Amino acid sequence: MTSTDQQPLGSPFSATSTAEDVIAGLDLSGTSAVVTGGYSGLGLETTRALTAAGAQVIVPARRPDIARAALADVEGCDVIPMDLADLDSVRAAAARIGDLLPRLDLFMAVAGVMATPERHVGPGWESQLATNHFGHFTLACELYPLLAAADGARVVINSSAGHVLTDIRWHDPHFRTGYDKWLAYGQAKTANSLFAVQFDALGRNEGVRAFALHPGKIITGLQREMTFQEQIERGWLDAHGNVIGADFKTPSQGAATGLWAATSPLLDERGGLYLEDCDIARVSAPNTPMDDGGVRQYAIVPDAAARLWDLSIAATGATPITR
Repeated sequence: MTSTDQQPLGSPFSATSTAEDVIAGLDLSGTSAVVTGGYSGLGLETTRALTAAGAQVIVPARRPDIARAALADVEGCDVIPMDLADLDSVRAAAARIGDLLPRLDLFMAVAGVMATPERHVGPGWESQLATNHFGHFTLACELYPLLAAADGARVVINSSAGHVLTDIRWHDPHFRTGYDKWLAYGQAKTANSLFAVQFDALGRNEGVRAFALHPGKIITGLQREMTFQEQIERGWLDAHGNVIGADFKTPSQGAATGLWAATSPLLDERGGLYLEDCDIARVSAPNTPMDDGGVRQYAIVPDAAARLWDLSIAATGATPITR
């Protein structure tokens, strides 16, 4: 991937396209998918769209009973237990998926946390980096043999425009010198983007391509650790809880870019790219406002992606991928 690849290609879809628009007319019979967070918010919309098109979907869930209730009316879907912040749980889920599937066509990392109070998990990892990045990193690495066994698998990682808040804090990724919930979120989202760059570099020779994306601004359970007042002060909600923020999407619109990444023939032979509004995003200049869109150069640099990969392998002990 080069910066010249990181530019819109003229997709027939847009910021207003819905999951239903993107999936219309597609036959995904025989396709298998794993969708983390696939039982609420954008993940639920993703699961519904994929199964409606005929795909078999596995949803790893931290709260499997709640997941099964949410997906009770969705055919072609299985729920297995998994907590992204617990790597033993992640490895157990990967093993279970290996028992259920001979190959994996789509891995979609939709689950995530945002702006959480300071927490540390595992050996002292900052929890947003651990949940949003290390958990998905480990799961994807453990599932790699299934992805390589498919004919043209795709890995789709939900990043965010929040990545513009900070590059990887190489000197202090776990915020041991002082915590900021938004910088922690931004770092995790930059990590998601860099993860897609390196995963694609390692997997492309076996037909495994990876993409990161900004789904848009959507009110979902992602905001669960923010107070109602904070969301009002940010201009997202009014005093009655109605969404009033400019350019906010519905959950179906928010799921559209991920589904486009997973299925569009326009992305054949492409990968390691950051997407938004159902197209490839342009590279944004430093210090431009977050709402102007695009991806910061630091979030797609191959050398940084390789450095983060090595850091993540050392931290998690995930099975290395070699090319």
